[in-house]
Amino acid sequence: MNFFYKHRVMLGVACIFLSVAFAFGVCIFALTATASESIRLTVVIDAGHGGVDGGVVGIESGTKESDINLDLSRRLSRCFSDAGFSVVMTRETEAGLYGTATAGYKKRDMLKRSQIINKSNPALVISVHQNFFSVRSRRGAQVFFRESNDRSVTLACLIQASLNEMPECVRKSEPLKGDYYILNCNDFPSVIVECGFLSNAEDEALLLNNDYRDKIAAAIADGALRYLSSAANG
Repeated sequence: MNFFYKHRVMLGVACIFLSVAFAFGVCIFALTATASESIRLTVVIDAGHGGVDGGVVGIESGTKESDINLDLSRRLSRCFSDAGFSVVMTRETEAGLYGTATAGYKKRDMLKRSQIINKSNPALVISVHQNFFSVRSRRGAQVFFRESNDRSVTLACLIQASLNEMPECVRKSEPLKGDYYILNCNDFPSVIVECGFLSNAEDEALLLNNDYRDKIAAAIADGALRYLSSAANG
């Protein structure tokens, strides 16, 4: 049975009256309806990389992607928690999820993320990453989805639209299909959000700024909440 059919009433109570606003770069959420603890919807936030797998690094600062991912994921988690959702983070510390850094650690890390996601039975999954490209002028946030999952496509479109609306957005992007494990390992609405290009000095400077991190976390949450509200009405 479809997830949103079973949870339509819960979504209607928790989301349809939810308003999302931006104020001084801080995400502000107002729930005009209340729901009991037993029917809180769950959101999974996946901070990409971690431990010996630092991901890409900033071209100017050398800051590891994994550290930015974790900080942004924590801010995003607060956005959803403040809005009344239960939040599960796949990675809560700087460490990876692979145990010991021996052969096959990357596979073990990804398998653990898959287990956490599927056990949580979430309303949606957001995996946070940073981009890197050989052409240093390339910049901007980009959302990826699994093509065969219509709900993921819708979620990606709404998050991308919210990111495109940010004043700092210099190039409006379209969400892209992606063949990635974190999208393919589950059937929940799931997206990867590449928040910017660490190969671009301007994007890197923004991503190292605390106010901007609050703003981009709020933009991602805004798009996700628009999705949940539309799903409740669909």
